[in-house]
Amino acid sequence: MIEIKGLEKSFGEKKVLKGIDARFEEGKSNMIIGSSGSGKTVLMKCVVGLLKPEAGSILYDGRDFVTMKYGQKRKLRQEIGMLFQYSALFDSMTVEENVAFPLKLFTKQTKKQIDDRVNFCLDRVNLPGENKKNIDEISGGMKKRVGIARAIALNPKYLFCDEPNSGLDPLTSQVIDKLIKEITIEFKTTTIINTHDMNSVLEYGDHIIYLHEGIKHWEGSPADIRNTKDARLRDFIYAAQFMKDTIV
Repeated sequence: MIEIKGLEKSFGEKKVLKGIDARFEEGKSNMIIGSSGSGKTVLMKCVVGLLKPEAGSILYDGRDFVTMKYGQKRKLRQEIGMLFQYSALFDSMTVEENVAFPLKLFTKQTKKQIDDRVNFCLDRVNLPGENKKNIDEISGGMKKRVGIARAIALNPKYLFCDEPNSGLDPLTSQVIDKLIKEITIEFKTTTIINTHDMNSVLEYGDHIIYLHEGIKHWEGSPADIRNTKDARLRDFIYAAQFMKDTIV
């Protein structure tokens, strides 16, 4: 479980996060939604340590990430998997080299142990036998799955996904959503997902946080969000769904 207490982050005089409190539960898909500029990407970057907040605490199973020393943070980062919005794969590496990268960086495993883990991860994302392909030879959906395989290579307790459906067609989006949900349940991962895709939120989300102008405006379950009478949230849901339908 991850707990956030009183988190604040500013850029110059602009305060982006304004005292956010939140809990992300183990074995669940925790969704963060909000319009562009609401603070959800900044929130995720603070939680994974890419940005340092001015105030507040970030507790990983009781361990405060904000006050940790460098060595402690490095150790904790080995428990974190990250799926970036555009996969962020290394074009100069093959599929298997991308998945093996964190294993070589953070572990002292033998080549056989690394190869076995790479094969396991590729099997888990339904890419068996694709090891030797170059990144520019595979589709956008396959790149996302390679990104997931790399994110779970270290068997993380915490999995962060930034707009996992960005740039994908609706059918491929469903494949990625289902895969992330399965991995979350199977490995009892604390999964946090930034997304604009309300279909993903309603079908695969367990706990939802809605940010508005740097404030946690609402939180609840998919059932709660379907029945909400909150006008601001309803406007956001309608706008998000309208934009998706228009693009499709």
